[in-house]
Amino acid sequence: MRENKASNVVIIGAGIFGVSTAVQLLRRGVAVTLLNDGPVANGASGRSLSWLNSARMRSQPYHLLRMAGIDRYRTLAANLAEADWLSFKGGLTWDADDATNEIDAAFRHEVSLAYDALHLNEADVASVTPGINTSAITPQGAIFNPGEGWVDLPELIKLLLAEFSSRGGVLVTDQGAATVRVENGRATGAKTASGKCYEADAVLLATGPSVPKMAADAGQRIDDGTPVALLVTTKPVDHPLTAVLNTPHVAVRPGPGGTLAIDADWAANEVEEHGDGSYSVKPSTLEGLLAGASMILEGNPKLEVASYGVGRKPIPGDGEPVLGELPAVPGYFVAFSHSGATLGLIVGELMAFEIATGERHPLLATFRPERFIAASV
Repeated sequence: MRENKASNVVIIGAGIFGVSTAVQLLRRGVAVTLLNDGPVANGASGRSLSWLNSARMRSQPYHLLRMAGIDRYRTLAANLAEADWLSFKGGLTWDADDATNEIDAAFRHEVSLAYDALHLNEADVASVTPGINTSAITPQGAIFNPGEGWVDLPELIKLLLAEFSSRGGVLVTDQGAATVRVENGRATGAKTASGKCYEADAVLLATGPSVPKMAADAGQRIDDGTPVALLVTTKPVDHPLTAVLNTPHVAVRPGPGGTLAIDADWAANEVEEHGDGSYSVKPSTLEGLLAGASMILEGNPKLEVASYGVGRKPIPGDGEPVLGELPAVPGYFVAFSHSGATLGLIVGELMAFEIATGERHPLLATFRPERFIAASV
C-alpha cells in the first residue's frame, strides 16, 4: 500500500459520498472526523431514487465511472448476508409516444458499449420481469437492462457508519453547519456554526447541493444545475415488481419491506419553494404520483403515501461529476455529482485514494473542478 500523505482528514457532509470516503480513509489508516449539520443522510441521500445504472447516453468516462460504481455494489452484495435494501433485478425504461422517443437510439448506444440490454415489445416484457402493466408501454417498445438494480441509501449509510465507528471515526452532528478553514491559501480544517474548530491535513466537502456556493466562498467556480427533487415512499404493498421502472410520466422502484419509491420531474416542478428555504407540496402532486405509479403496475394497486422528502438534488452545471482537489486551494477536495447512489461506493474509494496518497487517479481525469475555470477563460 502507498504511504499516506495525509494522517488526519475532516469531511463535511454525512451523505453517501462523505460516509463512503470516510470509511475508505479509515481502512487506509487515516484518522477521520465527519461533520454533519444534523442526522446523517438528512440531505439528498435520504431522498434519492437510488437506481444503480449506466443506462441511456452519456460520455464514455462517465459511463466507465458508473460501471465501476456498479461493480463495487456487486462486490458488496456478494459479501452481505440477505439484505432487502440492495437488489440487482434489472431496470425497465420506455419513452413517450412522440418525437422525443429515443428508445431505439438508446438501445443501439447501449449495445455499442456492451451494456446488457434487451429491446422488447409490450408482449415480451412479462416474460423477463414481473409486475408491470404492459399495456402502458408505448409502441416503440422498452429497454430492459438485466444488470441494473437499486439500493436504499439510508440503509447503506447505516452499514458504513457501523464500520466507521468500529474503526475509530469521529462523527459530529450537534454543532451546526460547518465551513472549510483556509489559511495561507491552503485548507487546514473546518469550523462549525457553534465555533468549534477541527484541524486537518485535508478537507473533503461533500455537502451535496451546497458544494458550489461553499467552493465559491473560497474563490473557486463550480457550475451548478441543481433542481428541486421530490421522492415519495409508499406504505407496504403486496406486489411482484422487482425492476426499477423509468417511464414518461413517473419512475418507480421497489424498496425494503414491500414499499415503493416514486418520483417524476413534473412533480418536482410543482413543489413550492419559500424564501426561508422551506418547501410545500400540494396534495394533488402526491395524488398524481401515486396514480401515475399505479397505472404502470400490474393490477393497478392502491398506493398510499407513507412519507415524502423534498429538497435540492445535486447536479453540476454540465451534468458531469465534480471530483477532486480545488486547483488553487491545496488540501481542499470536493465531491459533487448527480447519481450519488450509483457512484457512492466508487467515489468514496477514489476520493480516499487521492486524499491519502496525494496522487490523481486517471479515472477522474475529466471530472476535475478546474474544468470550470478553463471554460471561463
